Amino acid sequence: MPMKANKIEPQSQTRKQKKDTPWILHIFNHKCFVTTIIGCYSCHWKIKQEKKFKHGQCCSLRERLFYPYLVISFCMSVLLVFVWVESSNEYNGFDWVIFIGTGLWFFWSIVLLSFLGILAAYTSLLLVLGILLLWEGIELYLHWCHKTLILLVIVICSFFFWILFTYWKDRWLTVGLSLQVFAPYIHLSSIAMMVILSWPLAFYLIHLEGEARIRRYQMTCNERKRNKRCNVLTKLRALQVAVGLPFFLILLCLYLLPLGNFSPCVQEKNKLAPKPDFFGHRGAPMLGPENTIMSFEKAVEHGAYGLESDVHISYDHVPFLMHDSDLRRTTNIKEVLPDASLTHPSLFDWDFLSTLNAGKWFSHAPIKPFFGMKPLSKADRERAGNQKIPKLTELLELAQKEKKFVIFDLNGPAPNHSLRALYVRHVVSIILDSQIEQHLIFWLPSFEREYVKKKAPGFQQVGRLLPVERLTKENITRINADYKNLFYNGMREYRAANISINLYLVNEPWLFSLAWCSRIPSVTTDNIQVLNEMTQPSYFMTPKYYLFVWILMDILSAVFIVAIFYFHWWKESKQEKFLKSTSIHTDIQETASNMEKGSLETLGLWPSSSQPRSKEPSATQTPSVSQQPPRRKLSHHQDPPKRNMLPGVAKNIKSPMSPKGNVKPPVSPKEKIKPPVSTKGDIKLPVPLKGEVKPPVHPKGVVKPPAPPKMEARPLASPKREVKPPVPLKGKAKPPVFSKGQV
Repeated sequence: MPMKANKIEPQSQTRKQKKDTPWILHIFNHKCFVTTIIGCYSCHWKIKQEKKFKHGQCCSLRERLFYPYLVISFCMSVLLVFVWVESSNEYNGFDWVIFIGTGLWFFWSIVLLSFLGILAAYTSLLLVLGILLLWEGIELYLHWCHKTLILLVIVICSFFFWILFTYWKDRWLTVGLSLQVFAPYIHLSSIAMMVILSWPLAFYLIHLEGEARIRRYQMTCNERKRNKRCNVLTKLRALQVAVGLPFFLILLCLYLLPLGNFSPCVQEKNKLAPKPDFFGHRGAPMLGPENTIMSFEKAVEHGAYGLESDVHISYDHVPFLMHDSDLRRTTNIKEVLPDASLTHPSLFDWDFLSTLNAGKWFSHAPIKPFFGMKPLSKADRERAGNQKIPKLTELLELAQKEKKFVIFDLNGPAPNHSLRALYVRHVVSIILDSQIEQHLIFWLPSFEREYVKKKAPGFQQVGRLLPVERLTKENITRINADYKNLFYNGMREYRAANISINLYLVNEPWLFSLAWCSRIPSVTTDNIQVLNEMTQPSYFMTPKYYLFVWILMDILSAVFIVAIFYFHWWKESKQEKFLKSTSIHTDIQETASNMEKGSLETLGLWPSSSQPRSKEPSATQTPSVSQQPPRRKLSHHQDPPKRNMLPGVAKNIKSPMSPKGNVKPPVSPKEKIKPPVSTKGDIKLPVPLKGEVKPPVHPKGVVKPPAPPKMEARPLASPKREVKPPVPLKGKAKPPVFSKGQV
């Protein structure tokens, strides 16, 4: 009954544990996790025994040669995503360029960003899966589909890099400007990332150290094995240096980076320049249709310092506001005159141009001109849907009324236009006839500048990014420059020469913050409604605050990294002590078994190594007394019994005594074997005693063990045959004693 209870209790406990275990652990276990990562990486979804790799051989030679391509594709895709994210200020311009080529307006910049993000996510996923497989000790095998896609990613990224280096070199200047703004934050986040990476790195380095100690401990006197293990130790040390040294060098550079770091946004508050003024780029194109009166009025409402526009001249000599070289994007000419949609605007009469609608493309189109633009109110939508193409004189009237500055690009007419050679002088006369104050005009065109200076001396001459000497010679005190030129030393030489700078086109808050911290007087923007609400630069901090955060971050990161390494070292040393104690325990067991074997051989109860062992009895024979009983299942705390060991022999060997009567074989607890019955009487075996039994002591001294009796291999006796007991020995000797647990 007790044995049955022992068999039933574990099953009931197992069932109870299964009931108490949450359902999620039944589905998402370790085997499911390993199968998932193997399936995603190698496309093998069948559950099977994972192939473990040996130390130093994580995969085949072909896989090791291909793995660098995966790392290269990851780096290229992530770099492309970073460059395009930082170029968000140019998304509208990129969409416009694609529209010129395709005639279809869409958020192509967002499509490209999503595509590059998918490439980066795909390569990152494969890289993480490979690291997880290495962590689990499973051999790497990348499926050929993944290998093909990785090569395709490298080709695509190489194509985009070729475009960047050939046609869009200035995009790298945008990346440089973003690093100037985000340098302190990138520095602090990099230190945090190094702390996170120190966990697997410490685990790997301490694991290598523990393996080196174990191999050094296992060295034998064999010179060949010693040399081989010394070579392995050298490789382990070299691997530790190759992995750990770059990590600590990078960490040291990050700790000392602020000593050579320069960011315009790290300065004292009292040295911060006033907030830059705004020129509404074609008005406020996120609040109203560009180059319309509604757009310019919205810009004035949001505190514009000046109004920026583009001027064309109609075929009948009327200057009007239009940016593109055709009327497809901002008017309904495809509905009115589809065949003339690609015609240059200067070839239309003003009577026809004034009938076109210039607002429905903005208010009623399913795709807005700017990604993430806020929806219009009902009143603004109706107003925008009724906008027309305005004349230049209408803009001048608004500027004179609101006392706003006007700056514009003057586009030349078509080659067969009547004012092809005189359009600059015609526009100057129109401006002078409008009775606007001359100082409100920022004259940007470089054509016939000397004529303009003589005809309208009150115009403020605005130049391009020319050398300081030439600007000083032409008496130009203001320039209009691309914001990317801010990368070159912050344009300090122009500010030192008292030349005012206006940057275009600044839409992102981080870029406006950089211009603010760089003491730029004014910027041209599409996003005036957002930038006007900023009260200070977005990424501004004082040097004392940055110094405090820097030192605090260095101290905390150093403490965390030391703690992580100490934790892994403590864990590895604890495991190493356990392995050493296990090996010592095994050595003690082997020594004890050898001593026990020698004692049995001395007493004749163990066959000598020179004597041949008796053959095992056949199935038809009856088991004898000297046969082993059925083995018991031992726990992990008990020493396993030695082979060929006689049942009932205790650790303390006693001299055998002649038993009286017939001998009965020992009975197994699991099954009872009936011994052959003797005709003359039964000889019972002695009952095992509990506890330790002390050996008998002779009163005169230690009794030498008698000579072992000669034992001959005889066939088992039949049931009717009498079993002869062994010859009694001289002296008082007690019968052999069975210790508890030995049968």
